Amino acid sequence: MLEYLRNAAEKPVAKFLMGILIFSFVGWGVAEWIFGMSAGDTTIMRVGGAKVSVQEYSNLKSNELADTPREEQRKIYTDPVAMSAFQTKILNKLSTQHMIANRADDLGYIISDREVAQIIREMPEFQQDGKFSSARFDFITQNSGYSESAIANMIRADRLKYMVLAPTDLAVKTPDFAVKATYNARYGERVIEYATVKMGDFKIGTPSDDELKQYYAQNPRKIAESRNVSYVLVPGELDKPDVYEEKIKIAQKVEDDIIGGETLVNTAKKHNITYVKHDNVSSTNLPKDKLFDETLLSKAFDMGEGEESEMIETKSGFVIMRVEKITPEHNAEFESVKKDLVKEWQHNEQKKQAYIRANELLVALNKDGNLQNSKTATVSRTTGAPLSVLSAAFNKAIGDKSIVETNNEYYVLHINSEKQPTMDDKKMNALRTEVSNMSRYHIAEDFDSYLKRKYPTKINEKIYNRYVK
Repeated sequence: MLEYLRNAAEKPVAKFLMGILIFSFVGWGVAEWIFGMSAGDTTIMRVGGAKVSVQEYSNLKSNELADTPREEQRKIYTDPVAMSAFQTKILNKLSTQHMIANRADDLGYIISDREVAQIIREMPEFQQDGKFSSARFDFITQNSGYSESAIANMIRADRLKYMVLAPTDLAVKTPDFAVKATYNARYGERVIEYATVKMGDFKIGTPSDDELKQYYAQNPRKIAESRNVSYVLVPGELDKPDVYEEKIKIAQKVEDDIIGGETLVNTAKKHNITYVKHDNVSSTNLPKDKLFDETLLSKAFDMGEGEESEMIETKSGFVIMRVEKITPEHNAEFESVKKDLVKEWQHNEQKKQAYIRANELLVALNKDGNLQNSKTATVSRTTGAPLSVLSAAFNKAIGDKSIVETNNEYYVLHINSEKQPTMDDKKMNALRTEVSNMSRYHIAEDFDSYLKRKYPTKINEKIYNRYVK
């Protein structure tokens, strides 16, 4: 064959064809050069001026997976949402590492080889009888999967990280006035005057059908979309390797039968596995089935009518699911909800009457300063009145007059005055520590935002889609 090709290469037709072939390779190379798609470029993202390679991404991904429990690993590999979250986590971690490295470089921080060596010698992991042991160091590095240079780079990066971030972790001295203001805001009390108007005190008759229909037209009762879903289960303890191998072979045969057009019922009988069907599954009508968790529910509502899922790995075994029927969201028939509508209509009318009465009391209060049937109470931010009343009492100014609604009542509220709390040294000290920690947190957040602005991260979508997705 080689001799034939060598002889044929001298013929005109062969030379022409070889010319086309050579041009195509050269053209391809030129296109790569022109459009910046060099095969050697594996930069998955840039952080500031730093390039992050696919290899660096893969190394960190492998290390993270090695530290991830087996059950979570399986979820990452089988659940697209979990895999996407894991990939984002790796990219964020790489971005943070390079932002810190960039900042250390800009600040001129340097960790010499001598300093790295000194840190290694002082690490307890590499010592024996209180002294550095080169034999122990060699043994640990050989069994860890890291080279000496990789360990040195990790130590250098960790030390630079400490030098860059240390200022953001310093204790923040909180001014006394800030602690006192926070103390007064948290533990201060207010004196309120209020009158209660209960909705249930207003007697309302039975509505006519016309009134109910008019009310229902304005307040329709929706029935959520529902689905009839069935599935087959190849049961097994998949955390056991020998069981896993046995069950996946059965599951693959089941999958082949279903793809071939066999029904789930017949497939279950043929392989002696579990078949389950749930009708009218919706967000408000979940089946009492431990296997049918959020993952299966989400997949069921992502599928179209008549579709089967791919093989799904669960704690209980392998599952293949089918959506038999979809009933779209629709309005309930009037007669089916008539009894409930009567109660709603009556409550709505009581609410209207109660608000009219509450408004009358508020008008009188604003006019002559008197609030009929009122009570006075001293309330804190957490006690002394319903939550909505407490919220209004502390979110509005002293002297404010308003109407506050709760589930079954209206409160006509007048904020009379406020009472400063008695100072408690123990509470003050605890609050000072809390405010200091909050300040440190906000400083760290601000610094993180600064790093993101200073060293923006840009994903190379082409490389990401080629090597990661």
